Amino acid sequence: MAATKATESPAKKTTAAKKAAPKEKTSKPASPRKKTAKPAIITSEDRYKMIEVAAYYISEKSGFGHNHMDYWLQAEQEVDAKLNA
Repeated sequence: MAATKATESPAKKTTAAKKAAPKEKTSKPASPRKKTAKPAIITSEDRYKMIEVAAYYISEKSGFGHNHMDYWLQAEQEVDAKLNA
């Protein structure tokens, strides 16, 4: 029978033990300032689509009458008010 090496050298054991040990997690203290979100950039196309959808719902509430321009103007006012808030 051939003799096999049953144990590893002490240097390898300590290195392996260090690698296997879990690392402590350090957390940063909470910042006292509130982080503000970056304002969303609304393109003119986005604004147009928002007005279009709002005008549709306004028209739907009134039974799809024939005041299409009034619905559009009201929707423009509502969308602009929300975007400028």
